[in-house]
Amino acid sequence: MAHFTLRSLTLTAFLLLAGCSGMPDQVDETVSWSAQKLYTEAKESMSDGAWDRAIKMFEKLEARYPYGRYAQQAQLEVAYAYYKSSEPASAIAACERFIKLHPNHPNVDYAYYLKGLANFNEDLGLLGSLARQDLSERDPKATRISFETFKELVQRFPDSKYTPDAKLRMRYLLNALASYDVHVARYYYRRGAYVAAANRAQTTIKDFPQSPATEEALFLMVKSYDALNMPELRDDAERVMRKNFPNSTYYTAAPNGNATTSWWKMW
Repeated sequence: MAHFTLRSLTLTAFLLLAGCSGMPDQVDETVSWSAQKLYTEAKESMSDGAWDRAIKMFEKLEARYPYGRYAQQAQLEVAYAYYKSSEPASAIAACERFIKLHPNHPNVDYAYYLKGLANFNEDLGLLGSLARQDLSERDPKATRISFETFKELVQRFPDSKYTPDAKLRMRYLLNALASYDVHVARYYYRRGAYVAAANRAQTTIKDFPQSPATEEALFLMVKSYDALNMPELRDDAERVMRKNFPNSTYYTAAPNGNATTSWWKMW
């Protein structure tokens, strides 16, 4: 009987030790923290550039204290932390969530601005930065979303302190979108798809009439219509081009001054 009791005690002790070994080594020190304490720690982490820790603090704050001004501010601050930690998709989602939950918040203009910034940089990425790839040669989806977001900010909050910068970025984005369309038109032309090239170039001129890219778009139309043996459309495009760009460098290779007999320098 004593032998059985000893074996039972030994087995019990072994099980207790095994159970203890599976317990976490460290208890979460933030369990008893107030909303203010979590917010303060998150802000200090942001000041130190510890974005991952800041994100964790903000998320804990909102999970434990979902109501009140600290929770609202945490929803906005975490978007910026995601943006700085190079997680644009999470930053965009956080901005959209804040806009949906608090459409009349005093700082909702900042949410629009940050969403625009996150989309502005989303398609750069590590590979794009290393390769120094031209924005006009990338998929313009994020560029278009960024432009529309900045546009909404400018229209809804004309007096916002973020509006002047948003306008500057919109101008850049418009030029980038126009350049992308010309890039596509040039691609079609090089492969002999002259109808597609002319149509895409015409779209560029219609959608982005003030963009510097319209000069090349017009010349693409001239070259495409010439290749299609459509002299009337070619001459119309050339007249418009010569009127708007009388000193265009695209004419310089033409021995007789006729744009249709010249060729692109960059080709």
